[in-house]
Amino acid sequence: MVERATSLACDPTASETGRLLARAFQQVRDDLEVRQTFPDAALAEVEQGVAAPDLPGRDETGVELITVDPPGSMDLDQAMHLERDGSGFRVRYAIADVPAFLAEGGALDAETRLRGQTIYCPDARVPLHPPALSEEAASLLPDAVRPAYVWDIRLTADGTRHSAEVYRAMVRSRRRYTYEQVQELVDGGEAEQTLVLLKEVGELRAAREIARGGASLPMPEQEVGTGDEEGGDYTLRLRPLLAAEDWNAQISLLTGMVAARMMLEGGVGILRTMPEPGEGAVARFRREVEALGAHWPDGMPYGEFLRTLDRADTRHLAIVNAATFLFRGAGYTAFDGELPPEKDRVQAAVAAPYAHVTAPLRRLVDRFGLAVCEALCSGSEVPAWAREALPGLPGVMEETGRRARAVDRGCLAAVEAAVLHDRVGEDFEAVVVDGVDGDRVQVQLLDPPVSDVATGSARLGGAVTVRVERADILAGEVDLRIVGQDG
Repeated sequence: MVERATSLACDPTASETGRLLARAFQQVRDDLEVRQTFPDAALAEVEQGVAAPDLPGRDETGVELITVDPPGSMDLDQAMHLERDGSGFRVRYAIADVPAFLAEGGALDAETRLRGQTIYCPDARVPLHPPALSEEAASLLPDAVRPAYVWDIRLTADGTRHSAEVYRAMVRSRRRYTYEQVQELVDGGEAEQTLVLLKEVGELRAAREIARGGASLPMPEQEVGTGDEEGGDYTLRLRPLLAAEDWNAQISLLTGMVAARMMLEGGVGILRTMPEPGEGAVARFRREVEALGAHWPDGMPYGEFLRTLDRADTRHLAIVNAATFLFRGAGYTAFDGELPPEKDRVQAAVAAPYAHVTAPLRRLVDRFGLAVCEALCSGSEVPAWAREALPGLPGVMEETGRRARAVDRGCLAAVEAAVLHDRVGEDFEAVVVDGVDGDRVQVQLLDPPVSDVATGSARLGGAVTVRVERADILAGEVDLRIVGQDG
């Protein structure tokens, strides 16, 4: 999964920036001990699993499923079909069935527990499972018959869960869409029924999230794109999230909430948890919002306020950045028999108990949550391999998540240095999004969208001009200095 980085580092036709970036990306992976190849035994097990999978007997290939994913994705975990159900809705959400191909307790199982999750870099993806499994045999690709865990969820007219079950079945996705395509089709009035209902149900679920006191952070995505494929140059831009991404996320959140409820009622499982921000933290955020000149009506929950922010307005960057400390402390809570205390059951951003069960091709914990829920729903025994793994999963996910975040930060820092490498000495417009200490602040450049510390003092939310003093690609370091302020 690192062939492009290696080739760019050695290719004399690649740009100097491309070669330096390739070296920087690879150094980040090496320094953080990212596992970049699979053991032969694990690869052999994939071949065996693909040749003789454990397929379910139920056939739901007649359901018109579709997928919605980023462009170029091949590891498709989810496919959906939405339809009206009387005055309400029926959501069928098919999730890739990894256990159908994987020998529990074998070499691949052991390898996935060391990896924990897929790691994404600008030049490569380091997958949780070998591509023969995650991008081929188990992926819910269009027109391919695949085993899946199918969530069948019925909602009332206002989007409230009425009933739900999960079972294994054979499915076949019909079409794949990107988020941009979904947005264009829905906005243009040309979308098929599932996409029309995705918007309707997504908005209903978002309204229920606000009513519960939940919150989503409208953080624009700092997106790394490939420029010249031959030269290996990279671009950087802030991409506001599309409404279609929120609609899609609401289906996943709904399924995770249903799964958590099943686990709590069954007395066994693993929850994704995050503590509520304290009153002091919310009060601090309110003071910062007021200092930035934004209007936050009294009595409006912070989650509802965040949804009022304009995702495309760079003036709101400081507010969004200030809200990040409200979303800290996420982890996993496993239980078997005795339920965790009430305060340890809730994911505060969801404002309800929640579990990860919708991305098993890319995240280890989902495989176990799916197996637990399917067993509980069918009235059968939870598989011993799943039950025995529960106590150790929180530690595995914490460690591997920390590594994935560190890789992301390291690669992004190298790209930020690269886009400014040839512009040392130039001045850029920026917004102060956070304080660091007495003579340093965190700034967000508007174009290119680099976020880093600048030397100098300025008020939070203030518009400043910064000068690039140094940009070191291999070190992933940028030195900025404030040279001017508005007002």
